[in-house]
Formats: sequence, C-alpha cells, structure tokens
Amino acid sequence: MTIDSGFNHITVLLDEAVEALAVRADGCYLDGTFGRGGHSRLILSKLGPQGRLLGFDKDPQAIATGQALAAEDGRFVIVQRSFAELGAEALERGINGKVNGILLDLGVSSPQLDDPERGFSFMNDGPLDMRMDPSRGVSAAEFIATAPAEEIARVFKEYGEERFAKRMANAVVARREIQPFERTADLAEVLKVANPAWEKGKNPATRAFQGLRIHVNNELGDLELGLEAALDALEVGGRLVVISFHSLEDRIVKLFMRKLVKGEGDNLPRNLPVQHKHFEPKIKLIGKAQFASEAELKANPRSRSAVMRVAEKLR
Repeated sequence: MTIDSGFNHITVLLDEAVEALAVRADGCYLDGTFGRGGHSRLILSKLGPQGRLLGFDKDPQAIATGQALAAEDGRFVIVQRSFAELGAEALERGINGKVNGILLDLGVSSPQLDDPERGFSFMNDGPLDMRMDPSRGVSAAEFIATAPAEEIARVFKEYGEERFAKRMANAVVARREIQPFERTADLAEVLKVANPAWEKGKNPATRAFQGLRIHVNNELGDLELGLEAALDALEVGGRLVVISFHSLEDRIVKLFMRKLVKGEGDNLPRNLPVQHKHFEPKIKLIGKAQFASEAELKANPRSRSAVMRVAEKLR
C-alpha cells in the first residue's frame, strides 16, 4: 500500500500558485494545506540551500507523505496542525513576521474524497466520518445522531447553501429514531428522498454533505483565523496566495482582502478620532481572481470551481 493508499491527487493551479508566491531562493515559506505535496515540491524546486518550507496538515495520511518528503529534503518540515494555528507555530519557530510567502489551498483533497473509508463522499459507501483528522473532534455520524433538527438544518443551509435544509433535516431526525446513521450511502439516500427539487447533473445530497463536512472540520472558522495569522506571519513584501473551492470560502477571502486594501479606517466607528495610518492599506492585490485554464479543466474537472486570489503585505 502506498502512502496515499492508491488515491491520486492532482494539484489545482499548481504553476500559477507557486509563480504567484514569487519564490526567493533563500526565502521562508509556509504551505498551509500540504495535501499530497504538489505545491510544496514545486516550491522546494525553486528554493536554494538556505531556503525553508514549513507544511501544515490535519490529515494523518498527508502527514505521512510529508514526513517522507522531510526525510528526503532537510529544507522541509511538516507539522500536524490546522493552518488556523500557523501563527502559534510561527511564533514557536521564531519566524513570525519573517515569512516570505504563504499558500492556502482550501477544501478537501482528492484522496479524501475518493477513499470511502474517510466518509467524505456518497459516491462510494463508507463509514460516516468526514473528519480530516479522525483522531479529533466529532464525526458526521455523531453530529447527525445527537444534534437537534434546527441545528442540522442550520448546517445544511448555512454551509451547504441547501434550499430545502429544514425538510431534509427533519427527514434525518425522523429516520434516526428508527435506526442511527452509520454509512454515507444510507444518509445520502434519506437526503435524496427528502429533496423535492433535484438539480440537473448534481446528486440531491451534494449540498447537505458539503455543509456537514464544513461543519465537522470547522473549515470556515479555521479560514478566518488562518487569514489573520497569515497576515501577521508575513514580512512586508510577503505574498499570500489562497485557492478557494466554493463561494463561502471565496467570499471570506475576498472580504478579508478588500478590508485590508481599504485600511482599518473604513471599519472604525463614526466620530472616533483616527490617525492617517488607519486609512493606509495593509496589503495590495496582485492581479485579479484567477481560474483554472481550459487545459486544466479538461485534465482535472474538479478544478472548475477553483478561484485563486493573491495579496502582498505592505505594512
């Protein structure tokens, strides 16, 4: 069995993301979402002997891949932490405010989706888990078994953008009284029946599953913390590159960058004395939002929803 258990991962926007980092040979970089190391390996290929790269991931299989890479290349270190904690890690390593570039490739990786045992997808039946780090937190099955209908509906609607969240949540709660949910296919079937308006080409359970995954892994909360920590960790002139895969993520990234381009003054209460520096931008945007090319879309259909945004720290 290989480290990735035979499930391949195609890195999205590989060349574009690393090019946007403007890698310096002697620089210090963070890969906030190591995955299977596609971006990290390309960054390392551009670093000289003095360059350093620190990788983060919650997934134990990703960590195994990262440890193998670290054994091959002394310039690389991998830590099993969420990128939401990159600020603490940077402080511990004495590099906070000194990092030249940070890459956040958000969402779930292909090996996680394709391995039924991880419980991320309804395409192949597996245990209903969905945790990126299966050793921590509450699984999807545990959440579905204990949460009130209102909370399940909120997760489906807020994180999955599911129109029929309340109806689907009620169906879940009614069924769990008879038999608890333990498998992805079982939950998907109940959600499918409860959804009255199927979208062409999309499984009726898709949005609800997305909502569950985001909730179980606190993906949006981690993103908000990670963006703030990344800004602090970067040196002036350092680059932040973020690749999002759905509108909720991209909205958080876009608003975060827009706020910092405008400066803090726009967000302070009226009639409060402010200094000129409060209106000075903290970052500048590098180019416009970037999407996968036609060639990449053909080679990897999962790249169709990817959006890359790039910012450079000014102060």
